[in-house]
Amino acid sequence: MSDTRQKILDAARSCLLEVGYANFSTRRVADAAGVRVGHIHYHFGSKSNLVLSMLGEENERLLHRQAQMYGAEEPLWKRWEQACDFLDDDLRTGYVRVLHEMTTAGFSDPDVATAVKNFLQGWMALLTDVATQADETLGGLGPFTAQELAALIGDAFLGAEAMLLLGVTENEMPHRSALRRVGLWIREVEEG
Repeated sequence: MSDTRQKILDAARSCLLEVGYANFSTRRVADAAGVRVGHIHYHFGSKSNLVLSMLGEENERLLHRQAQMYGAEEPLWKRWEQACDFLDDDLRTGYVRVLHEMTTAGFSDPDVATAVKNFLQGWMALLTDVATQADETLGGLGPFTAQELAALIGDAFLGAEAMLLLGVTENEMPHRSALRRVGLWIREVEEG
């Protein structure tokens, strides 16, 4: 990747976290990156393509991280705990905010919606694989198919992320502890 392209992506990430998508502009990014606006259009074509490129690179890196973690030879409950730790990391680094900013932008922009949906389908495919393995290991998932369980897990994390981004505290609604408690339940099931 060229240095200019990477500088633009880094500046875009900082700007998006600072002002949100509604106030995000290629001019602001160009100023932060120390490049001309034309460089942004040359490398990305548009504001939404710039943000989607940034989100896409981060999404790919984090999916790889999750796949490695879920592929480890540890009990599922330990891997679940690690996934909860990753949620905290991803909130801290801003990935979750960028994902939700682009999800919201996708409500009015079909191209953005398609791109975000494709990113999320990667996560759902990974969760479905994990649920399929759990189904085989545990001898069943109760009334759920692997895909249904993956949808519930993915939706639980996405919903918790949205509430945490809105500033809902653990005292108001215990999202983090609820997600972590699922790990305790998995441990009970695994250990019989």
